[in-house]
Amino acid sequence: MDEPFWGKLEASGELTPELEEELLHLLGDRGTKAIEGVRSSRVKRYLDFFVVEGRRPYVVEDGLCTCDDYLFRGSRTGEPCWHLLAVKIALLTGQYQRVDAWFHEGGL
Repeated sequence: MDEPFWGKLEASGELTPELEEELLHLLGDRGTKAIEGVRSSRVKRYLDFFVVEGRRPYVVEDGLCTCDDYLFRGSRTGEPCWHLLAVKIALLTGQYQRVDAWFHEGGL
């Protein structure tokens, strides 16, 4: 992923229309899904790690994700899934929900 983009997002602290357009140009559909995930409050920060609500809750921790896309493609190619992108956007913009609990899959 384009590191200058992430630097601009960090400096801005918000996903401006210009940065959103750049993200969509760089990442296409994965960027669209990541933005939608952040905007629809599907990124949660539990006490132990982030969880992104997709088809089911996906754990995101230390640049890894439990979704099939990441496990079967991303871990080999280094390309992030939309869940990883959503967490990165959420971290840089502060747009995530804090959950004052340890995550367990039955708890969502």
